Amino acid sequence: MFKSLQMRMTFVLILLIVCIMMVVGTFILHGTTSFYIRDFTTKMNTVFTDETVETLSRQAQGENAYVAINSLLSAYSAQIGVTAYRNYYILDGRNARFLEGTNPDEGMQLTRTPNIITALSGEVGKSVSTVSEYMDYAVPVFSDDGSVKYIVYVKDTKQQVQDVLWMIFAVIVQAMMLGLIIAVGLSFPLARTITAPIGNITRGAKKLSDGDFGYRLDVTSNDEIGVLTEAFNSMAGVINETMEEINQEKNKLETLFLYMTDGIVAFDPDGGLLHINNICRDMFGVYGDDVTFEELFSKTDIGVAFNEVLSLEREKTLIYDVELNEKFLEIIFARFDPDNQDGGILAIIHDVTQQQKLDTSRREFIANVSHELRTPLTNIKSYTETVLESDDIPPELRHKFLGIVVNEADRMARIVKDLLVVSRLDNNRMDWKFSRFYPEFTLRNTYDAVLMDAKKHSHEITLDIKNELGTMTGDKERIEQVIVNIVSNAMKYTPDGGRIEISAERKDDTITMIVEDNGIGIPKKDLPRLFERFYRVDKARSRERGGTGLGLAIAREIVSAHGGSIGIESELDHGTKVTINLPCKLTAPVTN
Repeated sequence: MFKSLQMRMTFVLILLIVCIMMVVGTFILHGTTSFYIRDFTTKMNTVFTDETVETLSRQAQGENAYVAINSLLSAYSAQIGVTAYRNYYILDGRNARFLEGTNPDEGMQLTRTPNIITALSGEVGKSVSTVSEYMDYAVPVFSDDGSVKYIVYVKDTKQQVQDVLWMIFAVIVQAMMLGLIIAVGLSFPLARTITAPIGNITRGAKKLSDGDFGYRLDVTSNDEIGVLTEAFNSMAGVINETMEEINQEKNKLETLFLYMTDGIVAFDPDGGLLHINNICRDMFGVYGDDVTFEELFSKTDIGVAFNEVLSLEREKTLIYDVELNEKFLEIIFARFDPDNQDGGILAIIHDVTQQQKLDTSRREFIANVSHELRTPLTNIKSYTETVLESDDIPPELRHKFLGIVVNEADRMARIVKDLLVVSRLDNNRMDWKFSRFYPEFTLRNTYDAVLMDAKKHSHEITLDIKNELGTMTGDKERIEQVIVNIVSNAMKYTPDGGRIEISAERKDDTITMIVEDNGIGIPKKDLPRLFERFYRVDKARSRERGGTGLGLAIAREIVSAHGGSIGIESELDHGTKVTINLPCKLTAPVTN
């Protein structure tokens, strides 16, 4: 019945009229009742003043004094408003028994109301409720000893109020009926003026749903319907533009899938090829367009059936690790549009060869560290046991053995220190202490620290400060650690009697430090991987010299945290050159 917009509007208008009349009627009826109650209370308070109550109390002395009180109250009948609906009664102050009044028949049937009970306790009972069936007022009259002797009780049956309320209610109902007739008469033409343009818009929407995005409506008014029509035309234009953009985005996505670094392949529910990008073709060596699911993945040993993937639930995937053509691949299968039975299968192929290599490097590092720690521990244990078990060992030999123990302990300390630094760098927990300092002092301290060791190996080591370096902001100890590491490497891998040159200069706000040697150099193939953690050019040679493969990686992390760069140039058997560039005005470490 109410599916039509016109009928809905008519029903809403009728409902609105009814609601308004009900609210207005309720307020009028409640206001009328409140007015009568206020009028009753005001009259009673005016009549029964303290002076009146005192007069009544004087009349109450002696036997059957209620007759005198009744005579006195008769004089106030007009002020009290005595009518057929409102009467006064004189009650016994001990048990509220009727004694005298204007309506003896009703007086004999009086019950103890809350106001009568209040008067029995010696107070005026004047509480009146809008929902009660009557209005009453009870005044206590006292004897000489202060006890309540009589009660003057006024009661209004509210019949007059009810008559007025029924009359008002009848008027409200008549007004509501008239309003309903007017609402029905106006609602149909009003609804038609709204529904007719909406019908046109509905037909226009049907055109859009059929793909006719060029359809436009005629704007025939300047009101809200006209604005809605213009909005519809604007929406049609936006949809047309959006469809063109979607087609463009579709082309972009196809291009993205075509050239992204991961392999992408999609199949329809029957296993037919929907899309495959060039990366996937190269991974599997497939270049035709009629490849099926089984044909493509038969080159691997995953052993998954097409129907098994097609039955996957929402957000569920199948993941397989395979090796193909010397590459390690991770294949992820998932359904696209899982709520649609026509949805197909999407496979994403990640090339994880580099991750496998990194895992291999880490495993190798663990093995190297285990070996590095085991070797000094074995030496320490052996030489310590020898010293403890041989009481007659010569002092010179004992001193030599203890020196070896100390050296092996230092070697372990270096390994553990490097591991701790790597861990702090990985977790961004390095305790940086940035401050202004003079890099020239740092270079000279490093030079003085390694000078004695260089002389032991007959190295010629020089320090050349080309210009005034000034000050820079950074972690002085970490910068010194980098320089010591680079210089130590140069001394380690330079045969005795070699040449090591340390130089530095400032250009604008950048300080460049160079450490160059004429040592054994580094093979060209190893240069790109020098800063990788755990990587060592010659494992046997590095282990022999106490290296862990972490020094250069730590150095690069420290330099990067200072916003700088570090590079290595080297040629096998012709020496190595390390260049460090550091900004002078960095205020805080650079974190990833």
